[in-house]
Amino acid sequence: MQVQRVLLNSRPGKNGTPVPENFRLEDTTLSPDLTDGEVLVRTLYLSVDPYMRCRMNEDTGAEYLTPWQLSGCVDGGGVGVVESSSCASCTKGDVVTNFNWPWQTCAVMKGSVLQKVDPQLVDGHLSYFLGAVGITGLTALLGVREKGNVTKGGSQTMVVSGAAGACGSIAGQIGRLDGCVRVVGICGSVEKCRALVEDLGFDAAINYRQDDVPSKLKESCPHGIDVYFDNVGGNISDTVIAQMNNGGHVILCGQISQYNKDVPYPPPLSEEIQKTLQSKNIARERFMVLNYMNKAESALCELSQWIKSGQIKVLETVVDGIENMGGAFCSMMKGGNIGKQIIKISE
Repeated sequence: MQVQRVLLNSRPGKNGTPVPENFRLEDTTLSPDLTDGEVLVRTLYLSVDPYMRCRMNEDTGAEYLTPWQLSGCVDGGGVGVVESSSCASCTKGDVVTNFNWPWQTCAVMKGSVLQKVDPQLVDGHLSYFLGAVGITGLTALLGVREKGNVTKGGSQTMVVSGAAGACGSIAGQIGRLDGCVRVVGICGSVEKCRALVEDLGFDAAINYRQDDVPSKLKESCPHGIDVYFDNVGGNISDTVIAQMNNGGHVILCGQISQYNKDVPYPPPLSEEIQKTLQSKNIARERFMVLNYMNKAESALCELSQWIKSGQIKVLETVVDGIENMGGAFCSMMKGGNIGKQIIKISE
């Protein structure tokens, strides 16, 4: 069987920005003969996500992330359909997903590592299993619930950085549903600002490329900031933290502005910001969704219901073709996507 796959061609280098040439497409053959417990899957959709930048390095800087191997097949979140099976738990036609799906048009995988999913949970939008009703949605929901300390009737203001990205766009909507009276997003374009306010119901959006972020924050958050969902780190996060109220909560989800730099994760804070956190008693704890997977099943059901009822809107940027994986990844790292960046591999 002829298949195409994406290999890691080269590493970006110290403090390097990834380029599409770091990846290469290869034609290869796959034996359709399965051993006991294996399944042949056809890939429908693949995901690219910010954490993957760490996997491009020989040392990922995070104990839970393994590096991609040079000239090895790249992997990440994927969803596909079972074409044939020698595994008792999988049958032909099952829709399955996995966090370590090879970037291949078809693949032979162990049935035991695949999670069977119900297309009805997403009204047939199977790519949602890689975003809003997958790890991304879980990160948004459980991040807000476990670290945000949002309380109904608490008159809290939430700020989300990277707000038009896969996780931020969901997190802001959850903040509102869980009781925040004001939700403000920070993003990088006029189009993204429009999407946040008009499509997703954010109260205000700040374009960090054009606006004076400190003054816009004061204008958009007249009563200060109680909850900060941090996807980006760096100067933007320092600016938000400086305007937070006493007893506020920072949900430390991601630091995409720092991923191309040779720094540990989470990156160190300036002395001034550390003093602000201390003097205002602001809680800032790293959030890792993998530590809360015992809550995943009920959380995914809740996300599904909100999406079906229209209470959560899902934004996606979809690119066709496995040959465009590297380009889609690099575009996502520069903020080229609105919502979840998805690559469609087959029908």
